[in-house]
Amino acid sequence: MTRSTYRNDIPYPFCPGCGHGPILDSLDRALVRLQPDPSRVVIVSDIGCAGLSDQYFSTSVFHGLHGRSITYATGIKLVRPDLDVIVIMGDGGTGIGGTHLINAARRNIGLTVLVCNNLNFGMTGGQHSTTTPPGAVTATTPAGNLERPLDICATARVNGASYVYRGTSFDRDLPDRIAEAIRTPGFSLLDIWEMCTAYFVPSNKLNRKSLLTMLDTLDFATGVLEERAATEFASAYRTAHAAERGKPNLAPQPISPEFKAPLHRRFSLVAAGSAGGRVRSAVRLAGRAGILSGLWAAQRDDFPVTVKAGHSLSELILGPDEIRYTGVERPDALLILTDAGLAKAQEFLERMQPEDQVFTLEAFSSLATSAKVHVLDTSSSSSPVARSDLAMAALTATVKHLDLIPIEALEEAARRGPPSFMESTLKAIAAGRTLGWR
Repeated sequence: MTRSTYRNDIPYPFCPGCGHGPILDSLDRALVRLQPDPSRVVIVSDIGCAGLSDQYFSTSVFHGLHGRSITYATGIKLVRPDLDVIVIMGDGGTGIGGTHLINAARRNIGLTVLVCNNLNFGMTGGQHSTTTPPGAVTATTPAGNLERPLDICATARVNGASYVYRGTSFDRDLPDRIAEAIRTPGFSLLDIWEMCTAYFVPSNKLNRKSLLTMLDTLDFATGVLEERAATEFASAYRTAHAAERGKPNLAPQPISPEFKAPLHRRFSLVAAGSAGGRVRSAVRLAGRAGILSGLWAAQRDDFPVTVKAGHSLSELILGPDEIRYTGVERPDALLILTDAGLAKAQEFLERMQPEDQVFTLEAFSSLATSAKVHVLDTSSSSSPVARSDLAMAALTATVKHLDLIPIEALEEAARRGPPSFMESTLKAIAAGRTLGWR
């Protein structure tokens, strides 16, 4: 295979003297030397001048968001460990996506990362980056940079990379080093210093000699800094889970209809209570009971990140036909159980019409709504309903009043649920059978 096998005929757009072109030429020479099938090479890039690089190669490519190229490349390598995945990114991307670089090195994922390090954000006007040296003048450090630059190589080495190299775009052996990195099974990183002739060079009077002096001043060693044999993550993952290959992560749990629901149209029910009140569990059980009764069911939940405090709201849609839109804007029925639930359900109350129905407790009997309000009548219950069972009992009473699904389907769904909750759930359903509304 020759140069034209990998590098296409599109001319580079880079500024005269920019190091990106020589780096890409070195990559092309490395590929010619290694002779991989071009269809099994993936070049991944992101944003910036270096991010333009993927279009100049006749290989598979992926172009994504700034700083995320290593993330995309990791996903590609995990799915297809047989591919040669090469990342081309700038120093700006290593700063924006620093955590991705660290974790790719830590996992030792089999990527080859070429960092086109021109010490600034060249595409957007020459702002300083995480690798800008101290004292450097940029668009955002006109009086000189005060920050210490990120040592990309030290970061990759200390976190477990298999191959680490630092050099410049002028190095004649750069194609050899890139070829070594691609051949390395684990994570390989090449920090390639170069010159941005549009912004950094004019502002800092940089040339090839002063670039090398800058590396010495910073005590940044050059050459191959790390080369070690270590298990590559994608291969290790497949070996560790070989017995599970081809099997679903979650086995299908089909639900065959055993009951017949009297419901002949799409019906939406919203239950609003407090976190910890088992609102979502009760609604999920009703959804499964709906499926057991031959209906389609869709559930959507809303609760705060605190989980154990605040509201808990669940929307349930049941119907004889497939449900393609799962949002509920105006429910046919609304069940309100607590103050937190009421506060969250206000938008539903305001939209409801006289033909809609609200089910609630005595404490909320004077709700401001156009819908018909039903208040739970606990006088018919032989024993008080525990707070933890209120949602299930009230939902059972609501389902019975509306004649949505057979209560026997609710009981069967409870028997198929978690054994630890089956007894208490069945008891709550039994209590709900005796409850009524006024």
